[in-house]
Amino acid sequence: MTTPLTARGRATRQRLIEGAAAEFRRRGVAATTLDDVLAATRTSKGQLFHYFPGGREELLLTVARHEADRVLIDQEPWLDRLASPADWWRWRDAVVRRYVRQGNECPLNTLMTQVGRDTPGAQAVTRELFRQWQDRLTTGIERLQANGHVDPSVDARRVAGAVVAAIQGGVLVMLTTGEVDFLEAALDVSLAHLGITREESAAATS
Repeated sequence: MTTPLTARGRATRQRLIEGAAAEFRRRGVAATTLDDVLAATRTSKGQLFHYFPGGREELLLTVARHEADRVLIDQEPWLDRLASPADWWRWRDAVVRRYVRQGNECPLNTLMTQVGRDTPGAQAVTRELFRQWQDRLTTGIERLQANGHVDPSVDARRVAGAVVAAIQGGVLVMLTTGEVDFLEAALDVSLAHLGITREESAAATS
């Protein structure tokens, strides 16, 4: 049976996770050593192996879960409030702002292109992330349908999956070119497919 961590132990473990995630985003997973993580977090090798007995592989998988959680947390509180066209536009703007602010230090990019490639089990973490993201957006579309904003015949889950894919494509182009226009276009076209325009949303809240 695992001994529960003390508050200090939980704080140290979290510091290691967040420090490792920051180093992986900054340096790249392949280029980051455990010594880099220890220096960045001011912890000892003994502490690292105490909290992560599996060493680098266990730490990488834990970071994968941490980065996956960040992707959804960064969209709150808007992701859980998708009930009207105006809510969707607020979410859209929050997504764009967040990815612009993150720049190249993007948790989704780190999770998919670096941690997922190097870590057994990380692909399962990524699949679960996209499933949860699709579930949340599906709920938002179903609320629009219930409120009369979207045709009930629309396949909410399929459209939600397309929105997630569109965001990922837009983020990848932004990371490659430094231009956010593609991400904005991906989101705008996705919302237009649902019949949601910014003008109509503004009119509904005025």
